[in-house]
Amino acid sequence: MTKLKLGPLTDDRPVKLAVELPASVHRDLIAYAAALAAETGGSPAAPEKLVPPMLARFMETDRGFRRHRARAD
Repeated sequence: MTKLKLGPLTDDRPVKLAVELPASVHRDLIAYAAALAAETGGSPAAPEKLVPPMLARFMETDRGFRRHRARAD
C-alpha cells in the first residue's frame, strides 16, 4: 500500500470555520478517511476531522509559502 502523507490525527483545540465543499471533494475525504483507517488500524475519521491536518500538511510542504513566512518573521 502507498504511504499516505497524513499520519494519525491529533486532538487539538479547535477554531470553528464553516466552508462549503464540492460533493466530489467530500467523497474524496470519505475515501481518504477509509484509506487512512486501513493504514493506521483505526476507524475512519469524519471528513471534517481530516481537513485541518491536510491544510497544515499542505502549508508545511509549500516552499513558496515557507519562504514568504520566513521573510515576514
